[in-house]
Amino acid sequence: MKNIYKYIWVLSLVFCCITCGKNDIKISRTIDEVPVIFPDYKDVTVPYNIAPLNFSYMGKEACRLIVAGVDDEMQIEGKNGLFSFSGSAWKKLMERNKGGTIELVVAIQTGNEWGGYKSFFIHVAPEPIDAYLSYRLIPPGYEGWKEMGLYQRNLENYTQTAIYENKLTNGNCVNCHSYCNRNPDKMMFHARAEFGGTILIRDKVIEKLNTKTDSTMSALVYPYWHPSGDYIAFSVNKTKQSFFNHHPNRVEVYDLASDVVVYNVHTHQIAYSPLTKSNQAFETFPTFSPDGRSLYYCSAHAVDSMPQSYKKVKYSLLRIDFNPEDMTFGDKVDTLYNAPLHGKSVSFPRISPDGKFLAFTLHEFGNFSIWHKDADLYMVNLQTKQVYPLSEANSDDVDSYHSWSENSRWMVFSSRRTNGLYTRPFITYIDEKGKAHKPFLLPQENPLVYYKQLMFSYNIPELMVKKVEVSEHEIAKTLRYSKEINVTVK
Repeated sequence: MKNIYKYIWVLSLVFCCITCGKNDIKISRTIDEVPVIFPDYKDVTVPYNIAPLNFSYMGKEACRLIVAGVDDEMQIEGKNGLFSFSGSAWKKLMERNKGGTIELVVAIQTGNEWGGYKSFFIHVAPEPIDAYLSYRLIPPGYEGWKEMGLYQRNLENYTQTAIYENKLTNGNCVNCHSYCNRNPDKMMFHARAEFGGTILIRDKVIEKLNTKTDSTMSALVYPYWHPSGDYIAFSVNKTKQSFFNHHPNRVEVYDLASDVVVYNVHTHQIAYSPLTKSNQAFETFPTFSPDGRSLYYCSAHAVDSMPQSYKKVKYSLLRIDFNPEDMTFGDKVDTLYNAPLHGKSVSFPRISPDGKFLAFTLHEFGNFSIWHKDADLYMVNLQTKQVYPLSEANSDDVDSYHSWSENSRWMVFSSRRTNGLYTRPFITYIDEKGKAHKPFLLPQENPLVYYKQLMFSYNIPELMVKKVEVSEHEIAKTLRYSKEINVTVK
């Protein structure tokens, strides 16, 4: 019955005036095509607590937006093509249509007449998304930078604040921010070059760590927290990079060697298994299961003659038991997905908090998928072991790093689909069957202008249940003046 009413409503737009305001327009003709808009919010699924999805009509004509929900209608006048929702009107629209659909018609003026494009829909999911998103903003360069920082965005509005900016420590590199269970009360990130060290924050207590030991090839690199908050899994890597003059993948980052270890935040010790620290394999990108008793990671057969043989490095998805009671490992490794059998390579495994699905990035070779144009998001059903692409979320360009929401219904991921150069955060709804729905670009007040002018890439988008409250100046003071805590091997 609801669909019948919506059909009648759309027909009425062609001949009738929508009487919700004295300046409302009358549509006298239909345009048999969909409008070109940016961002492409047509038929996306969104959380009801997301910030308003403002967008621009890309034509030059005077334009209006007509919006209809289950029991309300409104019209918005386009200003230089931009349709901007008020915060209160958007919130009311989302609340009233939670679990339903809103319908939108873009109308344009030709002479004295208004023509209406084909309508499109925004689906409003009944599940919320985590309140905050954090990320690093970094120029899309390779070795040099002048400024970068870690930032957090309130997803219910457009407010962005700094977690840490490198101008506080002479422009050093800050990277690899990570949180325990998406809660920044327990978090860490690395600082490299001047004032280098690993920052570990637990309940507002800040520590600076020296994580290089005589038994490991490097300082600790790619992190993932144990759900208990007692441990962090890391890779250690000897990493190099090469550049291409005439190749769609502009840069290739590769390992000469790598291992996986686990760090105890209380004792400042690391432990490992011979199965995760082998000269015959490159191990990287660890992640714990939600119950804390499995450690997943990527592993490739070690390859000599790098970088000449970089295309031969292909990573599989592995799992080993982990005992949090005594920080020990199992005596065998399971292969969850043998990517080389399919001529592919795996990176960034991430398990949904409900433990049902594991998402990863799949690409032709190596592990630096953020510059691989063939990189796509894939999913493993951990009950049936079925592996399949997240087709609705993927694009023709890079789709790579990803992070789950606390309720396992949302995933944010980085993509270069907008222009092939800058990574931007997209959010996709993951339904109970593990299927992705059409993703939407992170909302902004004026997204066309914002993303056109932003000369930074979003790196490592991570959802958070609350904002970081530790002062960046306290972090800078720790990096500059505090004595390092030396990490040792158990």
